[in-house]
Amino acid sequence: MLYVILLAMVAGFLALRLYSVLGKRTGHEQPLPKAADERIGVPASQRTVDVAPEPRDAAARAVDAGAEPGLRKLVAADPSFDLGQFVEGSKSAYRMILEAFWKGDRETLDWLVEADVRDAFGRAIDEREAAGHVLDNRLVTIEQAQVSDIAVDGGQARITVRFDADIAAVTRDAEGNVVAGSMTDAVETHDVWTFARPLRSDDPNWKLTETDEA
Repeated sequence: MLYVILLAMVAGFLALRLYSVLGKRTGHEQPLPKAADERIGVPASQRTVDVAPEPRDAAARAVDAGAEPGLRKLVAADPSFDLGQFVEGSKSAYRMILEAFWKGDRETLDWLVEADVRDAFGRAIDEREAAGHVLDNRLVTIEQAQVSDIAVDGGQARITVRFDADIAAVTRDAEGNVVAGSMTDAVETHDVWTFARPLRSDDPNWKLTETDEA
């Protein structure tokens, strides 16, 4: 019974952690950048629809121009969404998920990723364990997190983020001997991850649904 209670406490902590870092407004966020013709006072009836807003703050610079229409659609569907909070939170999620995968922490992954990603990670962990290998990896830095796509479809919101990061990667055998990699040389990595959540769900958390390489 104590074990079940502890698991429930861990699950609650992880859910709270993701809620606190992914897309929750704080009351101090900057407004969405306005389209160029709106900023200079063009009447609404004469404004063009597809004018891309100019980056005015860190949040705006973290979004590709092609994702801006999706951003506006998402904010219209969920006014509580905050882009800057999401981008910063996605970095935390990136670190948490990578570290859980490297450690073979299936329980943590189960709360952070959707079933398809969880199963793919699980198979990779199984293969690693069967070979007697242990990953001794370290996320050195995240150089950039850039939102490349935002979509709202059927009540589901999806945000794709490109992460440019430096990772020190080492694979060891069961005796601790280095099989591959180096902790002194960080490798540049470019990952494209997609997070999603149902907009009408009581669960405020975003989960990782797809992974790819840039």
